[in-house]
Amino acid sequence: MDHANTVIHPPIAWALAVVAGLGVDRLYPLAFVPPSVPGIWGGAAIFAVGFATAIWAIATIRGAGSRIETNKPTTAIVASGPYRFTRNPIYVGMFLGQIGLAIGVNSLWLLAALVPFYLVIRYGVVAREEIYLERKFGEVYLVYKAHVRRWL
Repeated sequence: MDHANTVIHPPIAWALAVVAGLGVDRLYPLAFVPPSVPGIWGGAAIFAVGFATAIWAIATIRGAGSRIETNKPTTAIVASGPYRFTRNPIYVGMFLGQIGLAIGVNSLWLLAALVPFYLVIRYGVVAREEIYLERKFGEVYLVYKAHVRRWL
């Protein structure tokens, strides 16, 4: 099996976290942004940074000839672009996107949904990806892992 065998595809996990956070917020709204703060603009800016980070990461991986799908073989360790700063820029982009959405719609529940999303990504996706990459690329991955942080 030449893939990471993750428990869920990350975009599905992200969508579930967003839908769950918004769903609970609809039933029991819980605001956290003070009324004096223009949350929609701040939230949009943070969302845009997250979106741009994820797009940059996807373009970098594709430019290197590798795959982003967790159920497909990885063909290279990419250490350029945003991968110079974090081993998981797509997931960082997803976290920022959700934070931006939470601020933009002023939903503490959407922000709280980051906790289970993070746990699923950290232990059900990233941990499995790291094992896979170490097994497949050995020393090349270990050197990269020693020089680039998992998150930021």
